Amino acid sequence: MGAATARIGITDALLQLASRYADRHANADGLAATPVEGVVILREAAPSLLQYAISKPLVALVLQGGKRVTMGSHSYDFGAGESLLITMDVPTVSQITIASRAAPYYSLVMELDAAVIADLAGEMGGQPARLDQPVRVDQTESDVSEAALRLLKLLDRPSSLPVLGKQMVRELHFWLLCGQHRHAIRALGVTDSHTARIARAISILRANYTQAVSVERLAYAAGMSLSSFHAHFRSITTLTPLQFQKQLRLLEARRHMLSDGAAISQAAHCVGYESVSQFTREYTRMFGQPPARSIREMRLQAQSAMKREG
Repeated sequence: MGAATARIGITDALLQLASRYADRHANADGLAATPVEGVVILREAAPSLLQYAISKPLVALVLQGGKRVTMGSHSYDFGAGESLLITMDVPTVSQITIASRAAPYYSLVMELDAAVIADLAGEMGGQPARLDQPVRVDQTESDVSEAALRLLKLLDRPSSLPVLGKQMVRELHFWLLCGQHRHAIRALGVTDSHTARIARAISILRANYTQAVSVERLAYAAGMSLSSFHAHFRSITTLTPLQFQKQLRLLEARRHMLSDGAAISQAAHCVGYESVSQFTREYTRMFGQPPARSIREMRLQAQSAMKREG
């Protein structure tokens, strides 16, 4: 009973701190950036449309509401007291499923830092690192919750962040490395692991998504033969390198149209498409609607959400 009560207390305290900060700082997309690099709080006051992304490695602690994330043929439904762990750059489709004006969805999200993981893994000694299912949902472990609570408390004391912020992020990584998915997380910090090698190739694709990038260049960066690179890239990301780059382009074009008000042709050319008709076909195939209708519906939903909150 005592342990259960303590966990409930931590959950309530996390929710209180996160909601207070997000209510003040969340932008129109429900994203509240914090002064701590790689740490954000998400807030949504209504169920959302499907959100497409190629997610970076991260952990998301859900504090209130519910969400569904799909990767390939696997779907995960989770809510308060549970965490989403993504240990590789993979394409996901997500949707806030439980949220309202009276009880918004809140989650604390931290990007996983390979350098911090490598440093901690070296200090913690030899343990196996292996490629595992890149998306997981489980109960949030108590040590992780307690470290997250200490981190959020710093947001009310900004003068402490330069001294303690990185230390708290490091502690969160430590407890994740002690948890049930430590082997998959550790693989991010092992320089010669297949995960880390493919991550090097992915960083090139992310930095050069508007340009043609040869598979030979990517395989060289990963230190693999062409056949081995193709096999491991697809095994880890579920996509070929060309499909991965195409999704990056389409996601960025969608952001340009939605956030910057870019015209369809402008967005297409901005991300590297020479043919607007080809862009429209591939956009429709990925998002299920042509660009104009897709952006119109997303804007209408955003306006409806703002009216409900107002």
